[in-house]
Amino acid sequence: MLSADGTATGFSGVTLGRAHVYRAIDDAICVHGSRHSCPSRWCDCGFYCFNDAGAARDLACEPDYRGAVLLEVAVSGRYRRYERGLRYSRQRVRTVELGRCECGRSAAVLGDSGTGSLGWRKLLPICSNCVGDRPAMTADGFGRLSGGTVTVTAEPTTAGPVAPLGGLAHTESSGAVAVLGAELALMQARLDEVQQRLDDLTRSRDAERQEPEGD
Repeated sequence: MLSADGTATGFSGVTLGRAHVYRAIDDAICVHGSRHSCPSRWCDCGFYCFNDAGAARDLACEPDYRGAVLLEVAVSGRYRRYERGLRYSRQRVRTVELGRCECGRSAAVLGDSGTGSLGWRKLLPICSNCVGDRPAMTADGFGRLSGGTVTVTAEPTTAGPVAPLGGLAHTESSGAVAVLGAELALMQARLDEVQQRLDDLTRSRDAERQEPEGD
């Protein structure tokens, strides 16, 4: 993402977090508007990451994520595990790996997509052939505007078939089905917690009933 005045860069999520823009070094917020600390056991908030970079690249094959990039991040603060990795409270983006242009060639620049959110323009990886007269930013330019701490690289060259890279790791690698799967896992975790609390209350009540009474 590029700020409206062209002086700052940021990132947005690919699912629930796509409405929020965060910086290269930032803290997670609850996009539902809750004031609890992130990530919460009772919410799906927080930055998500994969344990395996290959899973993020697999996700980028989904049509909804073809314009995304792959982030290498350093994480800190509170965290919780989920089925494919961690969700955590603070991150520092270290490397941005550009994927391929929509035409299939390796991206060379970040071009204006024509879309965005309030105060921010969305950028897409574009090859040198397709960029044409479209406003574009070089990889080095994006890194400088991110505070000089972010390195932007092109997709690694491979000898195998052409495959897009990308994905701000947020869900499993099967698109909408993956999102539903993650939500079901979160719901199950919440149900397990409720059941544990009910069991504790039941044991406490039974213990009180069994206490001997004085004369």
